[in-house]
Amino acid sequence: MCIANFFVAASATMVLPFLSLYIETFGEFSDAYVQRWSGFVFGITFLVAFAVSPLWGRFGDRFGRKKILIITGFGIAFSIFLMGYVNSVQGLFVLRFFMGLVTGFVPTSMALIAAQTNKETAGRVLGTLQMGTVSGGLFGPLLGGALADAFGFTYTFIITAVVISAASVLVIFGVKEMTAAERKQNEKEYRSMKEVFLLIFKNPVLLMVMILSFVIQTANFSIQPQLALYVNQLLETQNIAFLAGLAFSVTGLGNALTTRGWGILGDRIGHEKVLLICLILAGLFFLPQAFAVDIWQLVILRFLFGLQIGGIIPNVTAYIRRAVPLSVQGEVLGYNQSFRFLGNVVGPVAGGLIAGYFSISSVFYFSSLLFFLAAVALYIVVKVKPASPHKGTFSES
Repeated sequence: MCIANFFVAASATMVLPFLSLYIETFGEFSDAYVQRWSGFVFGITFLVAFAVSPLWGRFGDRFGRKKILIITGFGIAFSIFLMGYVNSVQGLFVLRFFMGLVTGFVPTSMALIAAQTNKETAGRVLGTLQMGTVSGGLFGPLLGGALADAFGFTYTFIITAVVISAASVLVIFGVKEMTAAERKQNEKEYRSMKEVFLLIFKNPVLLMVMILSFVIQTANFSIQPQLALYVNQLLETQNIAFLAGLAFSVTGLGNALTTRGWGILGDRIGHEKVLLICLILAGLFFLPQAFAVDIWQLVILRFLFGLQIGGIIPNVTAYIRRAVPLSVQGEVLGYNQSFRFLGNVVGPVAGGLIAGYFSISSVFYFSSLLFFLAAVALYIVVKVKPASPHKGTFSES
């Protein structure tokens, strides 16, 4: 599942290096037109995925998670394959829209693995799984750019589609589905969407850790549109695009290196405690980026920042594994994934507005404040109402 998640996560970001260039092959367009549609085409996938992720989780809980993995895996591969033959920007937009509809693979895989993992080791196992997702997001743009340079746009989409199809085939033959007895138990505990909402909102800690997913993505992606400009302010050079990509990707590298370690620590001392530590440290390493005076200071600070946010996702997922009955974990993880996708959309927009009205440095102040406020909110929620797994509308499972 770690390998499959790598390729699926990479597919979502692989078009970043050449998206505007690909759109230019459709006709003679102005720079403003290409830039505008590049944003639309890239963002629509995450916006649609935000809406449908809970539905895929719900379907997985009800009908079997392996089936959903196969459907969404081949669905993503099919949409990417067709992107290689599209001949208009509107057609590309529609295919990216469809890709968003079938983007339920990652939360479903996490629900599948969580269901087969005991609570004592959930952080370690889910941290290992998350390494595949994080690494895919990190190396996706690099792989996409390299393939496009070597084989051209069309073959890049085809190769990616074939690899994701192969990963889906691995799921068919290599992933074990729950037993008939477990499925029967889940069907007995199956509940309506309203009852799932009540479970989430009756547990303030659960709701808070899900909101953290939104905060992390919003803060992390808030600087993305401005990073090349910020690098240009620090260093006059011909390699702005490369250095901006390095500054952004090094955060993902730090994330991938520590996500398993943070998960193991969460299993030992408590996932809420690790989340609190990571939020505070993330803010402490994000804020000094506003005062960087050269590119290498920025790169080092972003790497250190990445080391901290590596603990957020595995500990959020591990807490959900501990606090939510197995029969609805896929749906709850789907809502958590929706918070993340929403952050992918809100972050760049908020960062652009703040940079436009104030300065690029102000984006670092804003995002650091988000981390510290989230840490304070989590501390208050845990202090007032300690985590109480499986307490709420449902029976324990």
